[in-house]
Amino acid sequence: MDFLKTLRVEKTNSGTSTGCSWLDKPAEDITSYSPVDGRIIGTVSATTEVTYNEVVAKAQAAFTEWRSWPAPRRGEVVRQVGEALRAHKDALGRLVSYEMGKSLQEGWGEVQEMIDICDFAVGLSRQLYGLTMHSERPGHRMYEQYHPLGVVGIISAFNFPVAVWSWNAMLAWVCGNTCIWKPSEKTPLCAVACQHIIANVFAANKVPDGVCNLISGEKNAGEWLAADTRIALVSATGSTRMGKAVGAVVAARLGRSLLELGGNNAIIISKDADLDIAVLGALFGAVGTAGQRCTSTRRLIIHASVYDTVKGKLKQAYAQLKIGDPLDPANHVGPLIDTAAVQHYLKAIDQCKAEGGSFLVEGGVLEGPGYESNCYVKPCIAEAKSTLPIVKQETFAPILYLLRYQELDEAIAIQNDVPQGLSSAIMTLNLREAEQFLSHAGSDCGIANVNIGTSGAEIGGAFGGEKETGGGRESGSDAWKNYMRRQTNTLNYSTALPLAQGIQFNV
Repeated sequence: MDFLKTLRVEKTNSGTSTGCSWLDKPAEDITSYSPVDGRIIGTVSATTEVTYNEVVAKAQAAFTEWRSWPAPRRGEVVRQVGEALRAHKDALGRLVSYEMGKSLQEGWGEVQEMIDICDFAVGLSRQLYGLTMHSERPGHRMYEQYHPLGVVGIISAFNFPVAVWSWNAMLAWVCGNTCIWKPSEKTPLCAVACQHIIANVFAANKVPDGVCNLISGEKNAGEWLAADTRIALVSATGSTRMGKAVGAVVAARLGRSLLELGGNNAIIISKDADLDIAVLGALFGAVGTAGQRCTSTRRLIIHASVYDTVKGKLKQAYAQLKIGDPLDPANHVGPLIDTAAVQHYLKAIDQCKAEGGSFLVEGGVLEGPGYESNCYVKPCIAEAKSTLPIVKQETFAPILYLLRYQELDEAIAIQNDVPQGLSSAIMTLNLREAEQFLSHAGSDCGIANVNIGTSGAEIGGAFGGEKETGGGRESGSDAWKNYMRRQTNTLNYSTALPLAQGIQFNV
């Protein structure tokens, strides 16, 4: 495949890089299989603990120089990274689609998110503002400023193999930090490709060796980052179970963590909704990326008066879905990431039936020509009660639960009655309903939308959620402050030294 050769990732056997140079050490290989066709794409070498320590030492050394570069100069480097991503958007998007299994349109869209965050970070490099405030003491001035933290560890998940890393790295870089990236062991070649792309930009700008680092491995590599006191911030994206483990280890050493974890997202469909928009938003949210987004729509909370109508429209829409090779633009749904994910999907279906749910659109695993990887499943729809344990769990697969309500207060209570708190939406043309949903008594999620679905967050807004979603915020708004330490400064330009609380010393 030409895009593999373009990105220099085919049969890659270098798993660790530091500052966009490569440290080759003998180690076990991590093999990347495509869920599209089950074939081996390539291998990377798992990072040894010895090599990991070399990487951290280089990142620390690079930080002392990189932080001294003016922020706009760092922003110029990130601008050039964005241009390089534009040049490689087609090839990188195809690799994302082939290694992860999302549709080609979504693969290209993920690279576009990387480009967008580069643009955002470039502007940010000239807007790292602090506040000034009046002092209570005469002849004094107070202000605050932000300084870079140091080495930032980034643990990313398979479902967005490049975009979420870029949300962290681009902001961390313009803030003056160095980064160590531990990608998912299920999508290592996407990370290697990014490293190759960035290496040329960094070399042309004489960026210190050690600003951009990549380590490869499974659970152990993430554990090294979490426990390492040299890592100032650990940003981790993945399951709630993983996040609890990382957060506990980082907290035990009084480090900083930024957690983006699970979601169990719902759309409330009001009796006053535009049902065509509502069904389209629900459809994309439920089946996009084969239900493997943290923002995927997993629950539809539908007013009783329009329940049957929505149910009929959804059944008709699901019948038109085309499932197959995600690199074929004619297909809507690609595979799950691997056969383990397929087993979780099947287990959830069985549990739903055992708990009393019934299926409007049946699920199952697809077999035959084009489905040789055994990773293709049917998006399905279940009618269930909101109190069922399976409905309150996050299953990373295209399973949608239909729930019924009578009053908006009841719908909001159902929406909030899950452990997760990432994304939420209401479909309504009723202004009062919209405002109630967005009020303090409404959605308890980090993202709350009106007349759009739960999926598809924009770069400009801070991304993240509450409760078991972890509380982190990435990407836009003032999320950059996560990557910096705040310092309050008081400057005395008077000829006296007034002491706090009026204390006097006669010396």
